[in-house]
Formats: sequence, C-alpha cells, structure tokens
Amino acid sequence: MMAGAALLAGCEKAAEEEPAPARARRVRYYSLDDVARLLSAIPLEAAQMEEVNDAVTASVANGYDEEYLMRDIFSSPGTGVGDTPGTKSGKEYARPLRELLREAAIATKAEDADVQPLLDSLAASDIQIYWPYSELWDGKALPVITYDPGDPADSLNVGYLPTGEKVLVDEQMARERPVWVVSNNSDAGYTSLEMLRRQDPDWGHGGGDIVVKHRAASTAELRTLILRSFRSHRQFDNWFSGASEFFCKIGSVEDFNARTEAELKQYKPSVTDFMIVVKRSQMDQEVPFNAILVSEWTKNLSICAFMITEDDGGTQTTWKCNAVVKINSKSYGVEIEFPLNSKDDIVWRGSLSRNFIEKYSGQSCRFGDLDLVLELI
Repeated sequence: MMAGAALLAGCEKAAEEEPAPARARRVRYYSLDDVARLLSAIPLEAAQMEEVNDAVTASVANGYDEEYLMRDIFSSPGTGVGDTPGTKSGKEYARPLRELLREAAIATKAEDADVQPLLDSLAASDIQIYWPYSELWDGKALPVITYDPGDPADSLNVGYLPTGEKVLVDEQMARERPVWVVSNNSDAGYTSLEMLRRQDPDWGHGGGDIVVKHRAASTAELRTLILRSFRSHRQFDNWFSGASEFFCKIGSVEDFNARTEAELKQYKPSVTDFMIVVKRSQMDQEVPFNAILVSEWTKNLSICAFMITEDDGGTQTTWKCNAVVKINSKSYGVEIEFPLNSKDDIVWRGSLSRNFIEKYSGQSCRFGDLDLVLELI
C-alpha cells in the first residue's frame, strides 16, 4: 500500500533562475487532506453524486468495499472496483467528477502552474473515495468530505461541508448523512469471492445453492466442504479505513485415495484462498457466502488446516501446518504453508477434523470473533 499519492517532486530554485522546462516539472505532493480539500472545493450536484454512488454500488456488487478509485474517476467514470475498465462512459454523466477536479486544481494553482502532472499522478495513485453506509443515501443530500488520519486509534477527524465550513466527523455522522472519506485503497489488488464465482460457475451464487460437479472418475464417497455463512462480531480497523477484508485459507489434499506411502508422494497439498469483504453495516449480521473450501473431500482426509486473517499489510511470511490423511488406517501428516502478512490480525488458525465438521455440519460455530457455518454436502 502506498503511504500517500506521489505527485512528482521537483526543484526548489527561485523562479527567475529556472529554465522553462524545469518550471513545468515543478510540482508538489498531494496528501489525503489535500485531496479532501480539493473535493470539497467542487460545487457538487446530482450528476456527480450519482456517478460516485454508481461506482461504490458496483464495487460492492463485485465483492469489494464501498469505494471509487481515482484511476477510475479519471479513466472510466462510474466504474467500480472489479469492473472491466471502459465499461462505462463519462458521457453518461452530465459533468463527470474528473472535469470538476481539473477545474478545482486549476483554481488552486498559480497562473503559470501546469496541473496536468498533478492530475496524472493522482490518477495513477491508490487514492480513493470511500463512502461508508452509502446504501442509506436519500438521493439528495451532499456529502461531508473527510480523510483517513492514518492513526488506527482515531475515531474523529475534521470534515469539510459543501459550504466550506469545518466540522468534526465520526462514524455516527456517516450513518446519518453522506460522508466521503479520502483514503488509500487496500483491496483492489485482490480477487474477491464474487469475482471468483464469476470465473468458475461451479461456485454458485452468494446466498443461493452451489452446484458441485465432481469429476467423472470420482466415487460416491466424495463430499464438498462449504462455508455457508459468515458473521463478524468485531471491526478490526477504524471506520476511516473501511470494511474488514478477511482472507480464508484452507489446506488439504483433495480427492485423496492413495493406498500406499509411495502413492502418497504423488499428491500435492492445495490451498484454497479467497477474500471476503464484510462492510461495516454488516457487522453482527449473518451474511450468506456459500463458498467452496474443499471441493473433493474423501473419507481418507482426516484433518485439514484452516486459517482466517484480517488484512493489515506488512512483510510477507508464512504459517506452516499439517493436513492429515489415512492410508490403511495409518495417519500421515502433509506439510502446508499458508502465506500471510506480518501485520495481519490472525482471527483463527488451527486444524479442522472430519469428525468435528460432520458433528457440527450446518451449525453455527465460534471461531475467535467470527461465527461460521460449515457444511459437508
């Protein structure tokens, strides 16, 4: 994640000593507060509100948070995270937000300043507009615009009203009226569960039935482990940072039917890894996901490894663990490595036995701060 929006640092010579090409390159950095002020200087109207609402709604439908990336603002107005670039046209909106951003940038610069490098770098950054509780918008109210202060302990920050006045903004205000938070994106680089479903129709639909298709050579002993639903009892980040991004990782040896130790060496463990975004408005609610964890679980698979983390970045490391399989009633451990980041919150990790899953199949079970419904079908 980038710490801010890098906007081409330049020289600091006096203007009369600078040749023209160097003066054209002399720009500064935009902080998140700068971008929030820039947005607050825009005379927002219904067309821009509709554009941002379209984008965050599309992002949610694609399995991401309520976010609108700057790169999409400039390249494809109204496009959400996960959408194919260019699927929407700026002509759909009376005046795209990018035009008003350009006008506001020009208005805040000296007469000889070139704002295009600034705008180009803003479009290339990971800065976004995050609109929590966007589903509560009445279709008319204009937003208070604030920014992520960067301290996880902060729950209050300054915000800018359409009138130019400053107010203190907290999460309760975001529930009562539109609040746009200028922040850095953290999840657009991952493939969401919803996008995985679209790539593989066998995953079915969220909240609906899953169609499981085993290979023709499979036996009736094969079953499929499903994550039916997901309930979070805790927000892992402050509200400026957005929703919780949970990464579910399960390691197993699928379709395992080895009968000798030599055959065991032919099997390689697999890790199912996908992201589930739980919006702040979904906290303490049971959300149906119907995600396939292990597609082909045979009677010889005794134990799988399971981990859920909440993404917080850091350097990449691994957790080594074992899945257990049986050959002629003798158990063998198969080592598996799960990737994770050093700053991630480890919500739960450990082993899931077949006996446990069969006993509680279809029932809600507590895993740290989560309630999960697992089911073998």
